[in-house]
Amino acid sequence: MSRKSKMSEALKYEIAKELGVFDTVSQDGGWGNVSSRDCGNIVTKAIEIAERSLGSQQMK
Repeated sequence: MSRKSKMSEALKYEIAKELGVFDTVSQDGGWGNVSSRDCGNIVTKAIEIAERSLGSQQMK
């Protein structure tokens, strides 16, 4: 399995907006200019969303 991103671009942008780093992504030419800390925060948030989603599916 490759290490290519499995997170949708739409989800990345949504989380970036929520965390306040969307301007960096949109103005500075992409994800390469986002700090490691902010990228880590985006991943952490995505994991939280996935865990909530799995939790709600298991309760059904």
